[in-house]
Amino acid sequence: MYQPYPTAGQPPEPSARPEPPGSVVMAVRFMYAGAIVSAIDLIIGLATVGSLRSSLHKADPTLTSSQLHSAEVFLVGASVVFGLAGIGLWIWMAMMNKAGRNWARILGTVLFGIDTLFLAFGLSRTGAAAGTLFSILTWLVGLGAVVFLWRRDSSEFFNALRTRR
Repeated sequence: MYQPYPTAGQPPEPSARPEPPGSVVMAVRFMYAGAIVSAIDLIIGLATVGSLRSSLHKADPTLTSSQLHSAEVFLVGASVVFGLAGIGLWIWMAMMNKAGRNWARILGTVLFGIDTLFLAFGLSRTGAAAGTLFSILTWLVGLGAVVFLWRRDSSEFFNALRTRR
């Protein structure tokens, strides 16, 4: 009797997902470092919130006490929201790039380009030395991540996973 398909034995194992190469691992480490730098920046920003009121008053002496308070509350709230979003974005991008999602590599590069524009704008203004220091540090971390994401072995990893899907 003829059996077209064998009934005994092990089915063939699906090929394992390739491990990310060292360059992707380094890019992911840079992204986690970016989350840490962003968290430190947020903490320092919240720790120095006491000087915000005087800075706002110095910028516009015509503001009433109520207007100063409203501006303070808004700026602190916006700082917390954007700070937490930035930390979350770093972590999410690290996870997606480690998983080999090519769109995450492209999005990370686009976000780095946007950060470059913000840094250039920030450097053209005077003052806020601590903020500028953290902006430069964040930019350098992003640069490291992007450089490692676009190395040849990283590209081969992303391309191999893209063809498997």
